[in-house]
Amino acid sequence: MSGASPSTHRSPCRAVLLAAGTSPDSRRLLTQPLADSTVVEQSLQTLRAVVSDDSIVIVVAEDDDSVRQLLGPSWRYVVQSVPAGTGDAVRCARFELAGSTGQVLIAYADTPLISPSSLRGLINRHRLKRAQFSLLTALVDQPGEYGLVERDAAGGIVAITEASDASVRYRPAGPSEVNVGAYLAQAEHLLPQLDAMAAAGEHRLTELARRLIGQGVAVASYTIVDADELQGINSDQQLQAAADIVMKRLFTPHRAGDQSRISFGTGGWRAIIGEGFTLPNVRRLTQTLANQIIRQSDEAKGVVIGGDRRFLSQEASQAAAEVMAGNNIPVDLLEADVPTPLVTFAAPHLGSALGLVFTASHNPPQWNGLKVFLQDGSLPLSDQTDAWEQESNALTAADIVAVDLDLARQAGLIRPVDLTSQYIDAIEKVIDVEAMRRTDGLRIVVDPMYGTSQLTLGMILSDARCRVEFIHDRHNPLFGGRSPAPDPEALTTLITMMRSGAFDLGLATDGDADRIAIVDQSGRYIPTNDLLLLLYWYLHEVRGLRGGVVRNLATTHLLDRLADHFGEPHLETPVGFKHITAGMRQIDALIGGESSGGLTIRGHILGKDGIFACALVAEMLARTGQRVDQLLERVLALTGRSHSTESSIPATPQMRVEIPRRIARADVSSLAGLPVERVDTMDGIKFHLGLDRWALLRFSGTEPLLRLFVEADSPERASQITDWLVHFATA
Repeated sequence: MSGASPSTHRSPCRAVLLAAGTSPDSRRLLTQPLADSTVVEQSLQTLRAVVSDDSIVIVVAEDDDSVRQLLGPSWRYVVQSVPAGTGDAVRCARFELAGSTGQVLIAYADTPLISPSSLRGLINRHRLKRAQFSLLTALVDQPGEYGLVERDAAGGIVAITEASDASVRYRPAGPSEVNVGAYLAQAEHLLPQLDAMAAAGEHRLTELARRLIGQGVAVASYTIVDADELQGINSDQQLQAAADIVMKRLFTPHRAGDQSRISFGTGGWRAIIGEGFTLPNVRRLTQTLANQIIRQSDEAKGVVIGGDRRFLSQEASQAAAEVMAGNNIPVDLLEADVPTPLVTFAAPHLGSALGLVFTASHNPPQWNGLKVFLQDGSLPLSDQTDAWEQESNALTAADIVAVDLDLARQAGLIRPVDLTSQYIDAIEKVIDVEAMRRTDGLRIVVDPMYGTSQLTLGMILSDARCRVEFIHDRHNPLFGGRSPAPDPEALTTLITMMRSGAFDLGLATDGDADRIAIVDQSGRYIPTNDLLLLLYWYLHEVRGLRGGVVRNLATTHLLDRLADHFGEPHLETPVGFKHITAGMRQIDALIGGESSGGLTIRGHILGKDGIFACALVAEMLARTGQRVDQLLERVLALTGRSHSTESSIPATPQMRVEIPRRIARADVSSLAGLPVERVDTMDGIKFHLGLDRWALLRFSGTEPLLRLFVEADSPERASQITDWLVHFATA
């Protein structure tokens, strides 16, 4: 099995893992796949998180070598020759435990979902209560085959009885407390008690618990609060139930304590500040990136690092720079807050091995994260980020190599840089600034949403002789108390200003300035789907550029119609701009974009750029001399009209497991009265309903939300489809 990182929370106690099983089928189940390992490996991994490897003894069956073959020869095994019960299984380890003092932890291999936190809780309470024997309990609605824990009025454990036993003296209202079956006992008393039990013909550990309770020894307990941890695996149905629980856990945000894992989504690594996003985690991930650079012998290329205006972004940039410098990798450090597209540009511009920008994009202000760009400015694909996750989460503080920021600066390993002018020059090589200068001066309002676009976009528009007014441009890491996403609900001030009639164009960018939104001269919010149509038409028909279009599966199919009209190719990709840029390379596309506000064109950077997009929209109005609504009418006359909607509902981990299964069971053939022509599961679940009508259910890769996307031939039809999706998802 794969090695785990050393835990800083290991107990000095010994541990016995019972993996002998009671039948051939039970032993078969121990070696069945569960998540990314197997049942017995999961159980062993949990033990390894709380005790040292050399303290673990594994009890296996004499006539079945499958567990030993799976786990390998490095573990200490003892054999139970006859399946005579769990107490007998522990007795089989008597020679391994002989002479031990302190505690012995007993755990079952067929309950792999018990968490390290629960075992630590058991060990801690045993120590603090100075108990001689402790057991793990849980509160459940249905006790099933578990023994019931009886307590006296003072809360002390007085008995463990079978759930069906009519002699149960104390049954509180509500959930029942049950004996889970993991125990902690003082080593010097454990074997004598088991020997006495064997002499009396008793062979189960439950009998040991009853015997000790009856003798009046000091007994303690720790109560599990997550009933999912009780899931045992004694049948294929229970194995499937356990797999569902593991899947649900993967989508549950990890809190402080037991796990603070680094996990990449579609837009990089993002986490809540103080929980997942911490400076120790920043250092772990940066060390992993440094390790990759060293393996590839790319140290001389260095890295470029920056951050946006979020809380801890600058501190994280400095911490990352210290780690890179500690690994003898030079750093170009962007010391002022910068937009993400500037770092996307900077990596290929400087020839850096990687570009790092600390941002959580449009997430709420309590989030932060990291986007990593490769040497060509593209985003890494999933196989790469999966490898980074695995390596980072295995690192400890002892694995980090870092030097002090000031020392690294003195040594020339960290160099302050400002690439604002170079980035603007790169944009102005693509944007027709002269066309804007020839107009009477576009009147523009820009809402950077307290983000990072003001400096660069302001310089570009001023250079083009536009008359620009900025709102919400001061540094505010709380972003006015809301997510810095350029949605209509967040742009009320911009919309109100546009309705005054004093401006030609309203522009907005998200918190890190890689997404765009626009508002026309009458104060109407223009959906990104319409904006992509406009820009593709403009580039192809006015600028005379040629090439197809790439969109993600949540973006309007009218782009495909327009490409067909032009005789150009089109391609649909999963969500994530890394897939957009990969698709653009595949078909040499002119433009790529997504309905959430990201776009780029061939010849610019390999990432979405809200600043560039804003400048391109301004150029389009200046060069055509027409308003947004007039241009949109021209384009829709070519493609026909559709109505797109996007909404979200809170997503529980259970929904992530249940919704795909429910759709498979239902075998949906019609949706809101429309026949389902086909179902696509490339990314989420997309129903194709004919005539470019479609509906998409997709769980966000960065937030606990279920996204609902719909495109239909009328607002009424789109509303009906959305209502069907909501009802289906929440039923």
